[in-house]
Amino acid sequence: MANKSNLYTKMGDNGETGLVGGTRVSKADARIDLYGEVDELNSWVGIAITQLPLEKFKDEITYLQRVQCYLFDLGSNLACEAEQRENFKLPKLNEEIIEELEKKIDVLDSQCPKLKNFILPGGSKASSSLHLCRTVCRKIERKMVQFRLQHQEELPVHAAPFMNRLSDFFFVLSRHVNVKEGIEEVPWKPQV
Repeated sequence: MANKSNLYTKMGDNGETGLVGGTRVSKADARIDLYGEVDELNSWVGIAITQLPLEKFKDEITYLQRVQCYLFDLGSNLACEAEQRENFKLPKLNEEIIEELEKKIDVLDSQCPKLKNFILPGGSKASSSLHLCRTVCRKIERKMVQFRLQHQEELPVHAAPFMNRLSDFFFVLSRHVNVKEGIEEVPWKPQV
């Protein structure tokens, strides 16, 4: 039987982790928090995928899996100092990805009823999960701005526009899922 490599290195036991280039930083570093949030979003996307019936949402699932790959690409770039990204030939987000997201948003939005009110997050389990994806996405967007201001470091190319469009995509996809499942949206009604 072949030896299997250990998943654990024990190098993080003292509260530090390594960046792509080998630099050791605290696990409390804002960069680690930021790409940890991207990893969390990727997991939420995975949960949403598991809640979509394959026979009804095959195209949506296929695209969400691509989004998961884009999130891994983004995370790898966030885990590397800006000046080192070229050295490691990390996969980059590009304008075509953002344009594709915009087209998807437009198509999905055209299939949903016109919004007249804010809607409550909810509906099907998949739709609710996509709303969670949207809110985590917005949190990452805010943390990217905070990171850039605090560290004076360039974010990965197209990272901020990607996250902005992605949150819009999750919103309209959550609506699309409810429409396709025949679930009515619940409008927000102020209670005071």
